[in-house]
Amino acid sequence: MKLYRVLTENKFTLSAIFSSLHSKNYRLYFLGQGISLIGTWMQNIALSWLIYRLTGSVFLLGLIAFTSQIPMFILSPLTGVLTDRFNKLKLMTLAQVFFLVQALIMALLVLFNVVEIWHIITLSIVFGIISAFDAPARQSLVVDLIDSQKDLGNAIALNSALFNAARLIGPAIAGITIAAVGEGICFMINAISYFGVIGALLFVRLPAKELKKTESDFKKSFNEGFRYTFGSVPIRTLIVMLAILSLFNFPFIVLLPAYAKEILGGGSDTLGFLMSGLGAGALTGALIMAARKTVIGLGKIISVNVVILGLAVMLSSFSTQLGWSLLIFYFGGLSMILSLAAINTMIQTLAEEDKRGRVMSFYAMALMGILPIGNLLAGSLASGIGIPNTMLFGGLVTIVSAIWFERSRRFMRPYIRHIYKTKGLIPTIPEEVN
Repeated sequence: MKLYRVLTENKFTLSAIFSSLHSKNYRLYFLGQGISLIGTWMQNIALSWLIYRLTGSVFLLGLIAFTSQIPMFILSPLTGVLTDRFNKLKLMTLAQVFFLVQALIMALLVLFNVVEIWHIITLSIVFGIISAFDAPARQSLVVDLIDSQKDLGNAIALNSALFNAARLIGPAIAGITIAAVGEGICFMINAISYFGVIGALLFVRLPAKELKKTESDFKKSFNEGFRYTFGSVPIRTLIVMLAILSLFNFPFIVLLPAYAKEILGGGSDTLGFLMSGLGAGALTGALIMAARKTVIGLGKIISVNVVILGLAVMLSSFSTQLGWSLLIFYFGGLSMILSLAAINTMIQTLAEEDKRGRVMSFYAMALMGILPIGNLLAGSLASGIGIPNTMLFGGLVTIVSAIWFERSRRFMRPYIRHIYKTKGLIPTIPEEVN
């Protein structure tokens, strides 16, 4: 009944779901990203399967995931300062060009059968460095691509929908492709797919905007962003919640190649199905979020869905059947994207415009920068206590974090009400806005 009320109150219609696509710039970005993300997910599956095929080590799965994402942890706060000072669109476009080159090198190494683990580690580090520049620019650019601020939540949710539609399609194609012709073709398809997003970004036309070049030096600008981000009670709480998920929950994904082979007794196609199950649930959640027309209630969405996410990971540790695992991962993907989209929307709507790039760099650090540490931890734990016990532990910590967040909400409400009223995002001041 509650779900029905949410859907009807938020006008769950095609027009509501795709409202931000009325903005031409966002529509171009959306189409270009759609092409590129399918290739990205194909590469993700191909890379994890390649590593496990070459080494048979769950620890190396975690280690290489660590090397691809640790630059985000180190560099994101610094690249966030650059994002607020320079042209975000140009930064993102340049990052896509470098992503293309990285994917092409990887494809050639695999296709010519000369790839070695040190190649993968080196290229993973390069990927992480590029991502550290791309993520803050990408996250903070969305608000500039839409014609109306009221469509921001919808645009963020559609980004999530697109990402997870690609997660649904890409792994399934990759699993079949790997089984038929090997991993190299997946890397090549990804390289080619970057032409889609680069071409789209070249056609985006943003109004002239004065870039804020303050008198302060780089260090002072960074410190200002740090103080603002962690001095804000709601933003700080949301980022800490995200960091906990990245450290203890999301790393279960890096274990899926080993989970598919050792627990379910499958191959690359089984891995593709598992990732597609996650993607199907996440796509459902993203469409539900896209239909929302208000920022009210996002905090409750986070609390409830983090609990469901923790339960899903815990239950998956007991499953040895593909069908049961697919069902669990569907709800895991659903709760994951509802939580992430709600956190993203709250942070972007709470942040001041001239500090959004720096705030989103800390968001990126919590989401993708903490994740490599979690991946390394998950790989190490799985090597010692096994995959099921590692997933059980991660799910339990996730549920405890949801309880902490729910208790923190009452401290966040006064700050959130004040900001939302100032920005005109709520017509009145309801008792609960988060």
